[in-house]
Amino acid sequence: MGFRSISLFLPSMKRWYLYPFSLGYHLGTSIRNRMYDWGIFSSTKFRTPIIGVGNLSVGGSGKSPMVMYLAEYLSKSFRTGVLSRGYGRITKGYKIVNYDSNYKLVGDEPMQLFERFRNRFVIGVCEDRVFGARKIIADMDLNVLVLDDSYQHRAIKPGMNLLLTDYNDPFFKDFVLPAGDLRESRRGKSRADIIMVTKCPDDLTEEKKQYYISRIRPQHYQKVFFSAIAYDDNILGLDKMMPVKNLDYYDVLLITGIANPSQLLKEIAKYNKKVRHLEYKDHHNFTDEDIKKISAEYKKLGEYKVILTTEKDYVRLKTFDYLRDKIYYWPINVEIDKREDFNNIIQNYVRKI
Repeated sequence: MGFRSISLFLPSMKRWYLYPFSLGYHLGTSIRNRMYDWGIFSSTKFRTPIIGVGNLSVGGSGKSPMVMYLAEYLSKSFRTGVLSRGYGRITKGYKIVNYDSNYKLVGDEPMQLFERFRNRFVIGVCEDRVFGARKIIADMDLNVLVLDDSYQHRAIKPGMNLLLTDYNDPFFKDFVLPAGDLRESRRGKSRADIIMVTKCPDDLTEEKKQYYISRIRPQHYQKVFFSAIAYDDNILGLDKMMPVKNLDYYDVLLITGIANPSQLLKEIAKYNKKVRHLEYKDHHNFTDEDIKKISAEYKKLGEYKVILTTEKDYVRLKTFDYLRDKIYYWPINVEIDKREDFNNIIQNYVRKI
């Protein structure tokens, strides 16, 4: 690779000084992908329709709300299941999420799904995707399975792959780890059937959409869609609800343990400028020491105050007695541009199998 080729990559690198290590990482992931492409590593196919949801980058591209959208939509017509690795749990093996579950046993994202939808669809966790898929499909007699964060788990071959990319940090402007945030090279997009640009602004124009499509360069078999995060009009807590517009009357202590809280901060700023933010890493396992710090920060606020968090963090934080009656979470959903076209593609795939 010549100097000119290297220089084309440098502007998109977040940590350009790690570029030599990215070459090794790129080589390793490319060889692995070729092994699957050539059939040297086996990839299991299923007769039951499987929709994989994932991304090329590490961190928050909006997988959880997209999985929620798909599972809720599909459950209206089909017996639907969701299979997750169950990241951060203290257990191993295959488990079905139920009323006896908690985030420590199954992970925070599966628990978040269950607490919102209960028994609308089946939720399972297993670090072995092939074994878990076989088990949940057979035991629960599923018509369709949604795989969470499955794009690089190539031991299982979904019938449809949905690739997500953040509007504010698209894969075509990024580079592989550790210089950038991509888990594999941009060429990995070729495995996708649908590419979804997530977290789009409300004022997204047709011209901007066309720019993104031109940079994504979809193949003839790929469709590109755009989606946005829709925040609920109310924040929710234990047996309580508050209109989000009322946040203006309070000092807000925001607690996040997600990959990228930037959009949440922008949304809160529409209603309140008095926000104290305690930021933790994604899937953070909150400790008693963390709660002491949260308590100390909460006491510094004014007379009218509230603790706010995300829906995913809520399933962990509400287990602490101190927070249970003080904390609210802000539910989010996905709004998809050309939603009917997207839904039709999903429906047609499931029905034709």
